[in-house]
Amino acid sequence: MENVVVFGGSGFLGRSLCRLLSAGGSWRVRVVTRRLLNASALAGLPNVSLLEADIGDPAQLRSALEGQAAVVNLIAILHGTQKQFTEVHVDWPRRLATACRAAAARRLVHVSALGVGSPEPSLYSRSKAEGEAALRSIVPTCTVLRPSVIFGDEDRFLNTFERLQRLAPFVPLACSEAQFQPVWVEDVAQALATCLDEPSSAGRTYECTGPSVYTLADLVRLAGRRGRVQRPILPLPAPLALLQAWVMEHLPGEPLMSRDNLRSMRSPNIATSGMSNLADLGIKARSLERFLAG
Repeated sequence: MENVVVFGGSGFLGRSLCRLLSAGGSWRVRVVTRRLLNASALAGLPNVSLLEADIGDPAQLRSALEGQAAVVNLIAILHGTQKQFTEVHVDWPRRLATACRAAAARRLVHVSALGVGSPEPSLYSRSKAEGEAALRSIVPTCTVLRPSVIFGDEDRFLNTFERLQRLAPFVPLACSEAQFQPVWVEDVAQALATCLDEPSSAGRTYECTGPSVYTLADLVRLAGRRGRVQRPILPLPAPLALLQAWVMEHLPGEPLMSRDNLRSMRSPNIATSGMSNLADLGIKARSLERFLAG
């Protein structure tokens, strides 16, 4: 067994990855978290240990990487200011790559996002692109995965739209024609595990998408159908969409939508012709319809 440390392992994708690696039996997994309570769902998994650490502290980061053959970075944010995006998506990967090189970790796998380098980049997309460049400048053998919207039992995308339709008589929807190619969380987790095991993936970038393209309105309808609460959709014109996003940004808690999200959705979030993908990793992507059918 070899050692792998996962940053962001307590999140939606991280939990799936840790369960997969635990069941596989070839990796001993260390999950680094700010608070042990955040990763309580992983406690007790065979070959998985939890480490509470402040990754902003160089000494604690070095300690977290000690003795690790491989590193997986899943840390990301969807909403924030330019400063916050830079800190999480650019500065952190740069510090991690530098620490990995010093610790002589053999493999580094990083999850970015589909649409990096789009012609109308949002702060999110631009910071993701800069983060990839920062990683590659320090660890050229880093493997990068770029997933589209990720769905699964515990996702915050389809489940959010299902909950909204339980509460409202209709759905006022910005960017209703925006395109996505959603991918199953277990397929992305399998891609990560394969990249850890497969030396030929070093230095490569893989797009992670499902087999079908949907509009945002399509996905909202599917979410409603799944929960048997399908509501009418009211597409919002651009000015009202901008106003809606601005209002949501100023509500308490994490926003459901932001103006930066609107900028992201101007470019189709779909696979790029000629790019490496899940099939190159031996994975046949599961369709959203098959997932919803159980």
